[in-house]
Amino acid sequence: MDNFRELVLQNRSYRRFDNSVTIERSKLLEWIDIARYTPSARNQQPLKYMAIADEARNQEVFRTLSWAGFLTNWHGPSPEEQPTAYIVILHDTSIAPNCHCDHGIVAQTIMLAAVNEGFGGCILAAVNRPMLAKTLQLPENFEIMLVLALGKPSEVIVTEPMVENRHSYYRDEKDVHHVPKRDLRDLILGS
Repeated sequence: MDNFRELVLQNRSYRRFDNSVTIERSKLLEWIDIARYTPSARNQQPLKYMAIADEARNQEVFRTLSWAGFLTNWHGPSPEEQPTAYIVILHDTSIAPNCHCDHGIVAQTIMLAAVNEGFGGCILAAVNRPMLAKTLQLPENFEIMLVLALGKPSEVIVTEPMVENRHSYYRDEKDVHHVPKRDLRDLILGS
């Protein structure tokens, strides 16, 4: 992608995927390799990753996730719309007592790398962490920070101006996902 603004605008929180299009684990490792070069607080680099791209493990991860809290009548993607890969971002507490905002930086970097290659995903913090830690057999020094659900997006997402501070995303009668965004003028303080 030549235009960085367009890349960012295409990076939405996709929750429905064409699961006939898989992502190879080697591709996940490429994206993690890009992310490892991002800034890290005090350069401690306490993040570790699990790259998951096989159907059985995907199902194990999927069961621990909650999807789209504002869509109260939707309980997540159907089996044919589920992600085909995941990256679990972990904080290794044996390296540093906290990871500050490092996990956000790497999550966005990985998502931009995915979108740049025609994929997309959703950054999930609504995770049953004890269940996922047990499923992944994580040692106690690993704290689950985020789960990145990844795949080939199969939904249309549009951004629109926020009206009267209504920030809830929604789906219309054609199943298009709408995401209200604040105007730039509402974000900038001072002159």
